[in-house]
Amino acid sequence: MENKVNVYFFGKKYEVPASLTIMKAMEYAGYRLVRGCGCRNGFCGACATIYRIKGKQELKTCLACQQQVEEGMYVATLPFFPLVKQVYDIEKIKPTEQIMMQLYPEIYSCIGCNACTKACTQGLNVMQYIAYAQRGEYKKCAEESFDCVMCGVCSSRCPAGISHPQVAELARRLYGKYLAPECKHLEKRVAEINNGDFVKLMEDIMNKPIDEMKELYNHRDIEK
Repeated sequence: MENKVNVYFFGKKYEVPASLTIMKAMEYAGYRLVRGCGCRNGFCGACATIYRIKGKQELKTCLACQQQVEEGMYVATLPFFPLVKQVYDIEKIKPTEQIMMQLYPEIYSCIGCNACTKACTQGLNVMQYIAYAQRGEYKKCAEESFDCVMCGVCSSRCPAGISHPQVAELARRLYGKYLAPECKHLEKRVAEINNGDFVKLMEDIMNKPIDEMKELYNHRDIEK
């Protein structure tokens, strides 16, 4: 007989199989997930979740599609967190320290509490990449924040009101646009796409039977 645990979704108790993730346990309990259930593989950040184990004080964070249920788990999902997202034209801004100060001045109010890092569902050193952004070190900020899934849990714990994912995204865009080495083969491929070189090839693939498409995919050449 499958082992089961008692969990609480939004304050209501359910008995669910212990092998399930939080997301699958919610569906097992009868919840129909419409929002906050994107890729189901830990990449999109849509299923940000906070939970506490009964009898313990610590409030933990996770992605519902990745975290396995535990006995006495009290769960509340955070499918959307209202981050501050500034509007800018990447063609008009430059990778200067001043642009971060203009768009996200709140990063200079960071008190160094490290709550953002402790809350990160991906285990990133969030406070460190914010420090890089403060100093205009966009390459380091981009690399440190590369695995961010934009779930917003870090920002939900920040007393300074910093929108960490948006700061990191700006740093990655500035690095990719102005600082990263040019990628010649990428430029060549983009030009080929814009020229329509692959239109007929794509049409031919789309008209193939599904089994033949699977065969092509499973035996494709993979560059190493």
